[in-house]
Amino acid sequence: MYYLLEYVLVTPNFIVNAIVATLLALVPPGGHVVTTTECYSEARIFIRERLSKMGIRSTFVDLNDIETLKAVLDQGDVTLFYTDSPTNPHLKCIDIKLVAELCHLKGTLVCIDSTLASPINQKPLTLGADIVVHSATKYIAGHHDVIAGCISGSQELIKTIRAWHQDLGGAISPDAAYMIIRGLKTMALRVETQNRTSLRMARLLENHPKIEHVYYPGLKSSPWHHIAESQMTGFGGVVSFEVASDLHGVMRFIDALEIPFIATSLGGCESLVQQPAVMSFWGQSDEEKAKNGITDNLVRFSFGIEKFEDLRDDILQALEKM
Repeated sequence: MYYLLEYVLVTPNFIVNAIVATLLALVPPGGHVVTTTECYSEARIFIRERLSKMGIRSTFVDLNDIETLKAVLDQGDVTLFYTDSPTNPHLKCIDIKLVAELCHLKGTLVCIDSTLASPINQKPLTLGADIVVHSATKYIAGHHDVIAGCISGSQELIKTIRAWHQDLGGAISPDAAYMIIRGLKTMALRVETQNRTSLRMARLLENHPKIEHVYYPGLKSSPWHHIAESQMTGFGGVVSFEVASDLHGVMRFIDALEIPFIATSLGGCESLVQQPAVMSFWGQSDEEKAKNGITDNLVRFSFGIEKFEDLRDDILQALEKM
């Protein structure tokens, strides 16, 4: 059975199921999808390699290259625009309200993956987006024990997507649905704690001599701070940063951490840490990594709900042991 609540469709597996169902339902053969160069890798692969076999064209633009987006939209044949905001792992943000206005002038639907913001920090539908997808695995369920996706939008659009999703054969289990409902009850409390911890930690790391760069939209130094500030009420629990070391030095830093688990997920009660170059982007060529800004010294830290002081002390001691 599907769990439906106010035009929300929860999907099994993970967010790929939600994204695939949305794209197949809303983009017809001969359609045209515009997406950004920095979006969820599985979505990017599906758009680039799978949709082309169905006669659907795709165009990739830089996240904040509004002029190029305008030029592509002016062609008049774009069915749907899809992107993440914030992105993973660099936390870049797109002006959702501006992009929605530009797309709607040309009859183009807008789909935003808002996973890294959570529904607490950002509400793309109120900014003009037509469809919002979340990995319910992350902040929504919030306990690292569910794999699911979530699609939100108007009754008409969700009805169309639900029909396609049913044909694809996915059905969320009652146990997973229960755990998502359980997570919803504490989501606001968890996210508010993660917002506070992440902002404090980002500020601390930004001034640490062993940190070269910090990616977090809550920092005033971030190129995306003004956008995030205008459309988000909090900046999320993920902070990415580049350590002043090489691949193996960063491995030593991560191994010296005592609190976080080494894992690729995010948004749960427990803190998680990963080195994207050897985890999420493992197996990709150096050229592909460079294209996506994945350096050997990049670390992505998803803060949980542990005490800030404990996390701070753990990170500082690990940097000293690096």
